[in-house]
Amino acid sequence: MRFTVVLEQEPDGGFVVRVPALPGCVSQGDSREEALENIREAAELYLEDCIAAGEPVPVEAETAQIELRVSA
Repeated sequence: MRFTVVLEQEPDGGFVVRVPALPGCVSQGDSREEALENIREAAELYLEDCIAAGEPVPVEAETAQIELRVSA
């Protein structure tokens, strides 16, 4: 399965990452790589819990990105 993650750099260092399709699935790390590794583990556990509880596995809605040009 593939899920979109949102990775945000914290002002004081480190990164926070979340999976919008999996409510409450959030992690962090000191580096980008660590944060992505941690969210992969968190998402896998989230999905395992859904399956164990007999709940449906969330499916990601279609996503898109846009590019904006802003005049200063």
